[in-house]
Amino acid sequence: MNRLLPNSRAVFMTFALVVVAAAILLAMGRNPICECGTVKLWHGVVQSSENSQHISDWYSPSHFTHGLIMYFVAWLLWKKLRLFGGRPARWALPIAVFVEAAWEVVENTPMVIDRYRAVTVSFGYSGDSVVNSISDIGWMTIGFLVASRIPAKYSVALAVFLELLTLYTIRDNLTLNVVMLFWPIEAIRQWQAGG
Repeated sequence: MNRLLPNSRAVFMTFALVVVAAAILLAMGRNPICECGTVKLWHGVVQSSENSQHISDWYSPSHFTHGLIMYFVAWLLWKKLRLFGGRPARWALPIAVFVEAAWEVVENTPMVIDRYRAVTVSFGYSGDSVVNSISDIGWMTIGFLVASRIPAKYSVALAVFLELLTLYTIRDNLTLNVVMLFWPIEAIRQWQAGG
């Protein structure tokens, strides 16, 4: 795949989008950091009040995979379908960051938080800290940049590996997260809960 990397204006726009997302999340009343008062590089206990509060956790691979997927979509739109004559391909990363930032804002609305609580095993989920949301955007960005530098078959293999790793480790992954959020299946919920 040809690289869809940003120019300096697009890099500026990318950072500006992250700042705007952080400001919106703060305005929504999201905690800047974990209520525990610390910022950890890694927190690996899914069923805890500190999940989705730190820089990385077991859901970080899902956000990395978002980046792999978004790079593929950008490549498909700009290179294969020649969207806009292929010229604005340098804006692919800021567009991906915009999509991920929009998801982080929506994910932290009361409606989506309540949905997670109602249909997934995230019974005590209270939303992300701003640090975690911004880190999730960062993980997506890293996935996007990795996809820009490796052959497509390696991106696919990496996405499958991360899905299987988190499925095995925490009984959850990007695929199950989407299924359970939009089309909840009680048997999956019981399996995820260890039943």
